[in-house]
Amino acid sequence: MGTLFLKLAALYFLIGVGMGLTMEIIGDHRLMGAHAHINLVGWASMGLFGAIYVLFPKAGESTLAKYHFWLYNISLPLFMLGLSFLLLGNESLMLLLQIFPNVLVLAVILFVINVFQNVKAADVARHLHRDKGA
Repeated sequence: MGTLFLKLAALYFLIGVGMGLTMEIIGDHRLMGAHAHINLVGWASMGLFGAIYVLFPKAGESTLAKYHFWLYNISLPLFMLGLSFLLLGNESLMLLLQIFPNVLVLAVILFVINVFQNVKAADVARHLHRDKGA
């Protein structure tokens, strides 16, 4: 799951930078909140999830990681769509903001459980020892 998170993080980075540039060019910053969420919750958080899952394959290959991935990646775009509509003054997609931020939080809870269950100090020590021998 780690490499999938990293690839999608890169995509969210492109979207976030593109949004920022577009807002600056047209001089309309109403979507600043969605832009910030895409950069933090999309690019930064997903990049960190990916790095952790690559460094700790047991966590990255777990069932929790799969649920985390799918819940996160279904909820984030729908959350951002609802937020963008709201920031533009359109409340027609409020249902998305009532459901998908909560699904995103559930995905994060699964990530935390996964880290506590599958990321061990011994794995860190093995990585450090292996890197010294290379």
